Amino acid sequence: MHIGLQIPSFKVPGGTSAIRPKLKEIITTAEESGFYSLWVMDHYYQIKGLFGEAYNDPMLESYTSLGYFAGLTEKVYLGVLVTGVIYRHPAVLMKMVNTLDVLSGGRAYFGIGAAWYEDEAKGNGIPYPSTSERFEQLEDNLKLAKTLWSRDEVSFVGKHFSAPAITNNPRPLSSPHPRIMIGGTGPHKTLRMVAQYADACNIGDWIGTENMQKAIDTLMKHCETLGRDYDTIEKTSLCTVNLSGKDTVESVISRIKELSAMGFSHVIFNMPDVYTSTALKTFAKEIIPYALGLGK
Repeated sequence: MHIGLQIPSFKVPGGTSAIRPKLKEIITTAEESGFYSLWVMDHYYQIKGLFGEAYNDPMLESYTSLGYFAGLTEKVYLGVLVTGVIYRHPAVLMKMVNTLDVLSGGRAYFGIGAAWYEDEAKGNGIPYPSTSERFEQLEDNLKLAKTLWSRDEVSFVGKHFSAPAITNNPRPLSSPHPRIMIGGTGPHKTLRMVAQYADACNIGDWIGTENMQKAIDTLMKHCETLGRDYDTIEKTSLCTVNLSGKDTVESVISRIKELSAMGFSHVIFNMPDVYTSTALKTFAKEIIPYALGLGK
């Protein structure tokens, strides 16, 4: 079992000037502690009430942040959980993912989803099309990624955009390409696209064990229909844990064990107390060693 860390809040003690040094401390400590992956959200507003924040609390742009993380690390994988399709032109997005992969030495995930934060989009003047159109845009992005990463230059025509001469130079270092992760549990579109295009899925722990199992079962059915080997898809989950609050080492280990039994092999944790040193040290000493031992 791999353990990842997501940093969803930049409301750092000490204000804006403290963000950079505190992130450096967290990122280097996380790598030293044995975390497998580091993630940020793709938002311009904070999610209202996620950890008690207001929508206008500090938020950093995701790919710029990961570029900083790449320069601080050598081992951990890096990704956006997950990129919203409405925020960047697909050809530009592909260049950003390629750049992250090259500059991280082949450690990039390509996390992507259909986007959902309507207030954020409209507040920033970004078009927010219908759900069906956003999913069509998602499939365009996925098709472009698979096509582009198969060669050096392509002419692409999708349902909502085209790129007559998009280049892939420099090619990403990940082999055969950065792992494509799709976030969400929609049974008809999202999980079908996971089976058709992705290397990994992400299913939020907050939907509950029963619904998580339903999503896994639905994904398996899509794989059977499409002739995809279900076992080749990395199953990841996003959870929230607060070791300064109600959670304990024992409760976290118990949840990891449950997720492993369901078939998850990579659990990513939000930590409201990540800006203290205690949480990461506890993971390093007691939780990550247990997780690494699962299945051995």
